Amino acid sequence: MTARSAMKLAAIGAATALAITGCSSSGGKKATETSSSSAGGGGVSTPSMTVALVTHSGPGDTFWDIVRKGAETAAKTYNIKLEYSADPDGTKQAALVQAAVDKKVAGVATTLGKPDAMKGAVANAVKAKIPVVGVNSGSDKAKEFGLIGFFGQPEKTAGEAVGDRIKAAGATNPLCIIHEQGNVGLEDRCAGVKEKVPSTQILYVDGKNLPNIVTNVQAKLSQSKNIDWVIGLNADVTLNALKGRDGAGSKAKIGTFDTNGDLVKAIQDGKIEFAIDQQPWLQGYLAVQAIWLYKYNGSTVGGGSPTLTGPAFIDKTNVDAVAKYAAEGIR
Repeated sequence: MTARSAMKLAAIGAATALAITGCSSSGGKKATETSSSSAGGGGVSTPSMTVALVTHSGPGDTFWDIVRKGAETAAKTYNIKLEYSADPDGTKQAALVQAAVDKKVAGVATTLGKPDAMKGAVANAVKAKIPVVGVNSGSDKAKEFGLIGFFGQPEKTAGEAVGDRIKAAGATNPLCIIHEQGNVGLEDRCAGVKEKVPSTQILYVDGKNLPNIVTNVQAKLSQSKNIDWVIGLNADVTLNALKGRDGAGSKAKIGTFDTNGDLVKAIQDGKIEFAIDQQPWLQGYLAVQAIWLYKYNGSTVGGGSPTLTGPAFIDKTNVDAVAKYAAEGIR
């Protein structure tokens, strides 16, 4: 992360700390459902508005539960009715954004994991003068698509950071697991690892079929016994890759992108070496907050550039400091 980016993140973090009046640790519906959350008891007296958060989450993906909790906390703080929906299929996700546009919501926060599919619906929102904020994926498309802000991490840079780390640890034959083919953010992560360790192999799996991940990883490690590192791009996928590694009797070390409570516990237990933390709760919070700020007084954050929430490493040196929040589903 550059000094300029770090300063930008620190500034928005300070603003957020002043705004937050409390945080939710309640569970939500499955990621693929469309649901509404009324504000009620918010920290501001401005009129209520409706904001849509549309992601590319698949069913049961715990990462997106954390993003959603951050967004719900901001919604309560800013007297916003939050409507959440998700679909991993780019065309169907775009249709969800278009539905929000047709309802004339006050703002849209969305991911751009498959930007080509999303471009038209986002353009329609901008044309309708509905502010759109990017979250998590597609940072390089934010300005082109007319977004008023973006909150996330540069995925290629994060991948390179992982590559540097495992190379320093002696990695010679890593395996990088992509659980959603065609998702540009996931492809960028593994490309970043491969940039630093060119011998990196790619394994495509179905992120919606976790038992199959165990089988595929076990088979790959049984066949390629020289693999010395396994890199997952999602906490749930990585925890199942861990089962596959153990089933293969492999000694490969494991690192991952993203966390959840179980993943953080696995780092504490020494089963997983590290996780790249992009602060998903913060991404959801800032995305909703940015729309409120824009509607309130025309404020924008980032000056046309993404506001970075990562990457940072969680490992045995600092995992205890975040374990409590991860267990509560807010980190």
